[in-house]
Amino acid sequence: MSDATADAPEEEDVPQKKSSKLPLIVGLVLALAGGGGGFYAASSGLLPFGGAKPAGDGHGDSHESAGGGDHAAPMPDANAAFVELPPLVISMGSTANLHHLRFRASLEVPPAYAADVTTLQPRIMDVLNTYLRALEPADIEAPGALIKLRSQILRRLQLVAGEGRVRDLLIMEFVLN
Repeated sequence: MSDATADAPEEEDVPQKKSSKLPLIVGLVLALAGGGGGFYAASSGLLPFGGAKPAGDGHGDSHESAGGGDHAAPMPDANAAFVELPPLVISMGSTANLHHLRFRASLEVPPAYAADVTTLQPRIMDVLNTYLRALEPADIEAPGALIKLRSQILRRLQLVAGEGRVRDLLIMEFVLN
């Protein structure tokens, strides 16, 4: 050892002062209180950005009652009719592990066109049968496949029914067995 290190006291002999955990606890409590207060302010409408909606829906009429409190949001589009399509069972071919696809859906249509779309149901069923029968098992088993299939089917049905007659395709059953 050198002379400089021999004269210095060893670090292990000096008692270490323990730090207090009080600042940590106070900081944690203040952070939780601030987070809770911020959440309440944003969700109750005290801040301009949050979960609460301003009075009225932008169409000039208010759906709120004079009593205040929680209110159910108005239905997004109460002016709709639904045409239920007959269930389909599609054979997936002999190479597939899954032999059949059960498919059931409804079409959302404007009420004025419900009768027209119902009249076109044989053509709609033909398009569905043709499209679904042409699918490969990999097309159905892929992640996110149902979203892609739904958009493809909806576009085909809109072409068959005519512009503005089919708003949406609601898939009620899509089962491989």
